[in-house]
Amino acid sequence: MIAPLLLVAIAFVAFSLPPYLTFDPSRSRVPVGGAVRGYYPLLVAHVIFGSVALLTACLQVWPWLRTRFPEVHRRTGRVYVFAGVLPAGTIGLIIGALTPFGPVLRASNVVLAIVWLTVTITGYRAGRQYRLADHRRWMIRSVVLTLSIITNRMWAVVWVITLVPQLQTTFGGNEALMIQSIAGLSGWLGWVLPLLVAEWWLDTRRAPESPVANQVSNPVPGPAAAGSRA
Repeated sequence: MIAPLLLVAIAFVAFSLPPYLTFDPSRSRVPVGGAVRGYYPLLVAHVIFGSVALLTACLQVWPWLRTRFPEVHRRTGRVYVFAGVLPAGTIGLIIGALTPFGPVLRASNVVLAIVWLTVTITGYRAGRQYRLADHRRWMIRSVVLTLSIITNRMWAVVWVITLVPQLQTTFGGNEALMIQSIAGLSGWLGWVLPLLVAEWWLDTRRAPESPVANQVSNPVPGPAAAGSRA
């Protein structure tokens, strides 16, 4: 299960990241011609930190790594949080509000950034307090939101296929409006639906309450394991 996920993440990063490593605005996949000053450097930073989060997220949900090499898991977890989600989410909050793809996507980006940062910080704090059951649940949510960049693109393909033939009818030939509609729908569905599915999955696997549900024997310092039990 982890191998396909990791391959998809690597392929996505290999496709998305290289144009931004040139620091050439003309190669940006997001239009930056009319963007405010400083938008492009923030976009580059967001893509780089987001790539770190995406790749380390796959390691965090690897049960074998978590159980066999807990120290490696903890170290990659710190990378995931401090070199991935926190900088990518903070920058995303800024550039998300400035996206050229319309107000619907702007709203989605801002809400996503706030939720992503909140669940990640909550999960990290739970790990530091050795509340491992809570830690795993919150970090599963965090990883789902990290991976939502991929589901966002999948929805974009669906809406392109669905809405492009309606350019002259539904959108009256207004291509900009169609693109904003595709971006807005993809943005919201890309993270809200996976998060709802994750909540359903977590509820179905919720263990009965017990005094030791959030405890481990012989705890070791540092954030505890994150990830699924799948």
